[in-house]
Amino acid sequence: MSRNSLYLFVLVAIVGLGAFWFARQTAYQAPEVAATTEPGAETFDPSIVREMSLGNPDAKVTVIEYASFTCPHCKNFHEQVFGQLKVKYIETGKINFIYREVYFDRPGLWAGVLARCGGPDRYFAITDLIYDQQSEWTATEDPAVLAANLRGIGIDANLSEEQMDACFADDDKVRAMVAIYQQNAEADNVRSSPMFLINGERFGNMGFDEFAAVLDKKLAE
Repeated sequence: MSRNSLYLFVLVAIVGLGAFWFARQTAYQAPEVAATTEPGAETFDPSIVREMSLGNPDAKVTVIEYASFTCPHCKNFHEQVFGQLKVKYIETGKINFIYREVYFDRPGLWAGVLARCGGPDRYFAITDLIYDQQSEWTATEDPAVLAANLRGIGIDANLSEEQMDACFADDDKVRAMVAIYQQNAEADNVRSSPMFLINGERFGNMGFDEFAAVLDKKLAE
């Protein structure tokens, strides 16, 4: 994604949030950008977007997953593989697992905003709900219905309407999320999802046995 296309993606995404998230937010205005600002040149505070991780930050092996909340293969990975990895490698402190959101579309970005709305302690629980209900909440091309579906997941996660309103009105954070995603995607050549970096080595989607074999090899090195 070029700088210009990234800039347009951010504006479209934010306008979409303002237009469709809650019908009562009629006063929402997309942020204005000065005419002298070069597309893609906006500054942002990276500290407002926390890296989401599980496991042992000092572990010998670090796994970074790049995944989109609208990706069926990512859903399958989290349903069929991630749980086993969590029990054998994450909860035992053998690895550090970092999850990085991929924004190939507006719904994926919106889901990322929702996942972060409960803070880092609730992030992975909300992520589970988003993946569990992926086929339901994405089963529409109407942005208003899609937003309402995500709001329903937020309610299931015990997020208040006020919390969700605040999260989806936080334009600075949405811009920072997209900018950080773009930086990471360019640095790590993310073109599809899920994609994994295991101690810096690139891997595609894998079943549990193959994943475990790679981790065991890395742990033994």
